Amino acid sequence: MLATVLHGPGDVRYEDVAEPTILHPTDAIIKLSATCICGSDLWPYRGASPVTAPQHMGHEYCGVVVEVGSAVKTVKPGQFVVGSFATSDNTCPHCQHGFHSSCEQREFMSGAQASYARVPLADGTLVATAEMPADDLIPSLLAASDVLGTGWYAADAARVQKGMTVAVVGDGAVGLMGVLAAKQMGAERIIAMSRHKSRQELALEYGATDIVTERGDAGVAGIKALTGNIGADAVLECVGTQESMLQAIHAARPGAMIGYVGVPHGVQLDGQQLFFSQTGMMGGPAPVRRFLPHLMDLVLTRQINPGKVFDLELPIADVAEGYRAMDERRAIKTLLRV
Repeated sequence: MLATVLHGPGDVRYEDVAEPTILHPTDAIIKLSATCICGSDLWPYRGASPVTAPQHMGHEYCGVVVEVGSAVKTVKPGQFVVGSFATSDNTCPHCQHGFHSSCEQREFMSGAQASYARVPLADGTLVATAEMPADDLIPSLLAASDVLGTGWYAADAARVQKGMTVAVVGDGAVGLMGVLAAKQMGAERIIAMSRHKSRQELALEYGATDIVTERGDAGVAGIKALTGNIGADAVLECVGTQESMLQAIHAARPGAMIGYVGVPHGVQLDGQQLFFSQTGMMGGPAPVRRFLPHLMDLVLTRQINPGKVFDLELPIADVAEGYRAMDERRAIKTLLRV
């Protein structure tokens, strides 16, 4: 079959690879209905993460089960399923406490920018719909696989509650999903930090009430100005750089929680500075499986439309252009039709 393979910085190819097969009794094989490019895929694409050998790309997925291992009991061929980027057994102590992305048997998905993909730990990872979803819901169900669940976790980790003022650092797909999540959780005021008009417009559509265009100290000053010099009740950090993390900490009021889901690159925190900020921090790889049934229900009942975050749709054969468009910020997030 054909699949996306990263050979080095800027070198993405759609080329022949072996079709996935059942390797363990707990595996499933799915035929992808759609897949996409994640912001985290850009780190190795840009050379910020080392590429020492060809990498099979893609960890966001939804599609139809075509084969299951002998131990799989909860999904069967013919069902439409969505799964998390981190596979989990859904039974270990960490899963039982809601942290499926730290499952004792965890594997990170790869190779999903393709026609078919193998999903380990299928029983604990995949959630099936009752019937085949309408085609226009596919983008939103795909978003639930990672970007929506990650933005939702940022809001959950920041303990967003009804009536709060929430600041969202980052206007990429995860940040925009954080805005959507904060709105769903009842935040009264949502301050989106964005310098790009198309992203600002989508943030406002998802529930943002204010836009701050500045970054760094100027961005913090903008949030302080909007909050009577107090700071936000909760902050969602959705980038993963030193600047974005410090911006999140400094924008939070004492006693606030910071939900951080941007994969850290070069982030170093000053312990004394954090100590005197009196803020809490919670984050990491999102336990998407914890939220997946609820998020899928919100999508299937058309209460939310996270699929709007895909502002570029391409046939998967044009995946290299999808990477270029996101790298050059011509697209927020690229949907790949299989």
